[in-house]
Amino acid sequence: MVLPFRFGVNLTTPAARTQWIEKCRRAETLGYDVIAVPDHLGLPAPFPALMLAADVTERPRLTTFVLNAPFYNPVLLARDVAGLDQFTGGRFELGLGSGYVRAEFDAAGIPFPSAGERVTHLEKTVATLRRLFGDPGYKPQPTRPGGPPLMIAGWGERSLRLAAEHADIVAFTGAGAAESGLLTFADAETSAKKTDYVRGLLAAAGGENRAGAVEFNLLVQGIVAPSERAAATAYLPKHLPFDFSGAIEDLPVILIGTAAEMADALRERRERFGFNYISVLEHNMDRLAPLIELLHGE
Repeated sequence: MVLPFRFGVNLTTPAARTQWIEKCRRAETLGYDVIAVPDHLGLPAPFPALMLAADVTERPRLTTFVLNAPFYNPVLLARDVAGLDQFTGGRFELGLGSGYVRAEFDAAGIPFPSAGERVTHLEKTVATLRRLFGDPGYKPQPTRPGGPPLMIAGWGERSLRLAAEHADIVAFTGAGAAESGLLTFADAETSAKKTDYVRGLLAAAGGENRAGAVEFNLLVQGIVAPSERAAATAYLPKHLPFDFSGAIEDLPVILIGTAAEMADALRERRERFGFNYISVLEHNMDRLAPLIELLHGE
């Protein structure tokens, strides 16, 4: 069973009110289903940016992609999440991750925990939100019982296990991340191991019902026209595994070719890996738009 395609764009460039409104409306016009804001220092503040996006659009859902959970007190975060959920009329989806860029922790004056400690905080955050949003007496009360739809992003087994247990959307990073922020893109074989792992956990936990309902998200890092192949090939080595010997097409986070060829690639990746929810960064917003038109309704 495959789920229908959904498309999201991560708006990453700070902008004045007028410019922010323009690009949110453009995302809606281009057919994006989700407007997302990441959680990195130097980028737009997620909650106010999404509130404005909700005010000036009608159809897209809004999401944090993804909040750096160790930056937040879970109880205080729950209040902000429920408030944004209410003020967006239930259009909000909460995205959470464990954080990975050491320089951001240093800049914020927050000790940089180990990878395991960061995942532990993510687990605590999810448990706290579930407990609070499951309490009928909690105020402010979310619009949906149990809180807004939850996305959990990860690549390690522990994060993916947490996502399989609790998330409505599993966001596969499709890459390993160094403390510096540099990403190493995964090949198709590694990606298949990750998605198969989560599928197995979903089937064991909830049978076909849960396995068939949880969305798999992939953040596409590059969209390459045929004429740009040489330039992309020259750029990619710093993002490749040391033993990688395949072609660009072997990297699920890269799309290359004509619009029709890339649409076929997304269909194949949905069938093989389960990726139905495709996201891009802001600089690729216009590049993905022709694929949205080709794949709309599938």
